[in-house]
Amino acid sequence: MIKAYAKSDKGKVREINEDYFYISTSLDEVQLYILADGMGGYNGGEIASKLAVQTAKNYIENNFKETEKDKDSIIQLLGSSMEYANMVVYEKAKENPELQGMGTTLEICLIYNNKAYIGHVGDSRTYRIRKQFIRKLTQDHSYVQKLVKEGTITNEQAAHHPQKNMLMKALGCNAFVEPDVMVKGFLKDDILIICSDGLTNLVDQETIYEMASKNIEQATKDLVNLANDRGGYDNITVVVIKNI
Repeated sequence: MIKAYAKSDKGKVREINEDYFYISTSLDEVQLYILADGMGGYNGGEIASKLAVQTAKNYIENNFKETEKDKDSIIQLLGSSMEYANMVVYEKAKENPELQGMGTTLEICLIYNNKAYIGHVGDSRTYRIRKQFIRKLTQDHSYVQKLVKEGTITNEQAAHHPQKNMLMKALGCNAFVEPDVMVKGFLKDDILIICSDGLTNLVDQETIYEMASKNIEQATKDLVNLANDRGGYDNITVVVIKNI
């Protein structure tokens, strides 16, 4: 059985919330958890995030029945849903000059048969808590992460780098996107946390672990409140999922 809670807040600085999320009810055939953090002027981010989430959700739900239930086929389905969402957002931006350059991050988690199929584009993140350990499952598609990978800067320097919000990859900005898609075990008592950078820029991994491992419903509220207490410079969204 899976329990999930989510909370989204516009934070203390932004005028609108450009984050958007979707979580399945326990009765849905496909267990889907999706989060997007939009960007772009004139409501562009708000439109991009909502469009990406709804398009990917519909694509997966419409095609899940016909999909073979082996690992490779589900990975393929997830990747295709993100490529399709990318095309829809990109085309929408082309139609309207005011939406030019809009885009969004996209995190998708499809849970099936004690496995989490994770799709990722951008710098929103997915973590997994297992036993007493938290692990970041996704790699930020950011300029700063590239510098860390190359060994140019450390993780500590990355946290305070002036260009840390510069994305190397986002959904909807180009005609094609190559998402990261992976599969991880999701066993009894495991917890998944999906969040936008409005949380991770202000709350470290250890604190996320401490709060999420106590009470998942309370954790969504406490984490959002903590990010707001520390400045709330961006929209903040947290989804916490537990395999009970």
